[in-house]
This record gives sequence, C-alpha cells and structure tokens, in this order.
Amino acid sequence: MLAGFGPGVAAAQTGAMSVATFLAKADALRARGPFALMSADYKLLKAEVTGAAQAYRARLKGEQAAGRPSSCPPPKAPFNSDDVMAQMRSYPPASRGQTSVATAVADLFLARYPCKGR
Repeated sequence: MLAGFGPGVAAAQTGAMSVATFLAKADALRARGPFALMSADYKLLKAEVTGAAQAYRARLKGEQAAGRPSSCPPPKAPFNSDDVMAQMRSYPPASRGQTSVATAVADLFLARYPCKGR
C-alpha cells in the first residue's frame, strides 16, 4: 500500500491515465492549496495510483509464483505522494503522454526495490 494513497478509493482503477494528464491535474490541484483535498480530481489521482499499485502487486504475485519477480518490495512499500510525483516527473515531457500511471508505478517499484543478485 502506498502511504498517503489509502484503500478507500475505487480499486477498479488500473492506472490507465497518462503521466501527462496525471501531472496536469496534480499541478492544477497544487495551485488550489489546501482546498485541493476536497476536489474530485484529488480522489481520481489517488485512485489511479492506488489501482496501479494494486495491479502491480497482483502481477508481482504471479511473477513470484513463477520464480521470476520483477522487483522485491517489502509487504508494505513505503511510497508517499512525493515519491510518486518524482517518478512521474522523471519521464521526459515528450514521452509522458504515452506513458501510463500503471507503467510509472511499476517503474517506481522496479527502481526502489530491485531483487538482490540481479
């Protein structure tokens, strides 16, 4: 579970939103200050990241069962919104429109929790 991205959001979200859209919405929310927490877009972004993390964890279980995990995170990976935003901003602007939130979250797991010996 991502710290700051709780389970109370729609688990059906899969992180299909593009990184470009995510960042545009996040930047607009940041400009609203504390009022952003009451926005529907805040909940939407939270759901995107939570759904993407849940989808990655489900994929990872299958990889682990096959003996080929793509990453080796602890049971509760301590990511926060700053970690997620830094990951989103790490993509070149030209590729953000073609990169999904699901890919960005998976890449965050891969970068943060590589399996030892690989």
